[in-house]
Amino acid sequence: MRLTTVARMELAAGQVHVFEPTVASTPGEGTGGSTPSFDQSRHAAAGSRPGSWMAVAFAVPPVGRGRLAEAWRRVVQRHGTLRSVLRHDGAQARVHPVEVTGGRWVRAGDGVSDPRTVLRGVFDAACEPFGSPSHRLAVVDHGDGTCTAVIGLDHSHTDAWSLLVLVRDMLAALEHEDELAPVPSFAEHTRALEDLPPAPDEIRARWTRVMETRDGEMPVFPLSLGDISEPRDEVVEVIDVLDAEGVARLEDVAARRGVRLLPLAVSVLTQVNRDMHAGALCAVFPVHSRRGPADDPARWADSVGWFITNSVLECDSTEPLDCDAAVRDAIALGAYPLEPLLRPWGGMPNTPGMFAVSWLDNRRLPVQVPSAARPQHVSAWIRTDGVMAWFVLNDDGMHLRVRYPGTPSAVANVGEWARRVATGLRAVSSDDTVLVGEDHDLSPVA
Repeated sequence: MRLTTVARMELAAGQVHVFEPTVASTPGEGTGGSTPSFDQSRHAAAGSRPGSWMAVAFAVPPVGRGRLAEAWRRVVQRHGTLRSVLRHDGAQARVHPVEVTGGRWVRAGDGVSDPRTVLRGVFDAACEPFGSPSHRLAVVDHGDGTCTAVIGLDHSHTDAWSLLVLVRDMLAALEHEDELAPVPSFAEHTRALEDLPPAPDEIRARWTRVMETRDGEMPVFPLSLGDISEPRDEVVEVIDVLDAEGVARLEDVAARRGVRLLPLAVSVLTQVNRDMHAGALCAVFPVHSRRGPADDPARWADSVGWFITNSVLECDSTEPLDCDAAVRDAIALGAYPLEPLLRPWGGMPNTPGMFAVSWLDNRRLPVQVPSAARPQHVSAWIRTDGVMAWFVLNDDGMHLRVRYPGTPSAVANVGEWARRVATGLRAVSSDDTVLVGEDHDLSPVA
């Protein structure tokens, strides 16, 4: 079972209880901490704020809150990432290990208010970059005797893959009383990246071209978003593009074209841009960084953290094989630590109107969750000045989720772009004469 993607969480009424943990400094831990990752540093630089979290909701057996707390304790002990916090160190943020020493259940809300609203308030306050810790376990007790667990974390400590890992581990801890084996932490991953050799000259030259072409800015959505001089209330749309049979047909078309599913989809995106007189496709393209060393390629597969790096996807052709080459170029561009590559431009700029395209094929993740758990991705409500498009593939089909600023121009232009993309993908899935492709290395992004 994979994460469900909806515009807003579907959660029945009920009383919310939140496990409020207590923490202490790790014995023997120095005061300096460790360097955060490139993305953690950018995330923390925006400061404490609501809406910086991600969460996952899933069904749990009505076992009592004491047992839930004990299961959560073992999950926290398994993941060093859940025992780390970001702290201010002058102008910089540092990662410090902590010990979660206990906690208590606290009633949240009145049991009548919408639990989604209650949880949003809890996570906005607790799951922020400098929370200590910046995660919370909550449970919603429904009137029919069923229970829903919701785990929220500040984005600095998680990505979509990690959410499924937490669901799987929490259910395993509820089923068995044994301690869960520890896994490498995200802080170890950050240190491992620091030890990598510099990126090849070819990659540096390509990043230089990408940045200088746009005067040091990131790619932006190619149509007007209206007045985005300041972030606007978000609009989120989820389009059910294809059912499972439709995705299978699309995969057949891609195979006949000699590509995977993602390059075929890129072909559609490029065609839509042409049809809307929006130029070539150019977007920030997140890819995962969970590739382990040659002797342990799955080293980070069971870890929790923000295992994401950013690349740029550029394509001006609708030929699937050309699109496949563009995807491979983007993956290569994101295969090296970004901080030294983007240092000449002061890091990754926060460009108003920034456009990002994410590809998440949940079917290919090495994380299995029982279907009875009905895992559901929960997004925070934010204000934004950019456009994010997520293509999400589950066992039930393909979904396109788009988030953009709520201006009239953005509603019109992004909405039309998304509808045309969905229509194009459906057309290709039903007519293999239309030339309009996923790479097994691509994994979820937030």
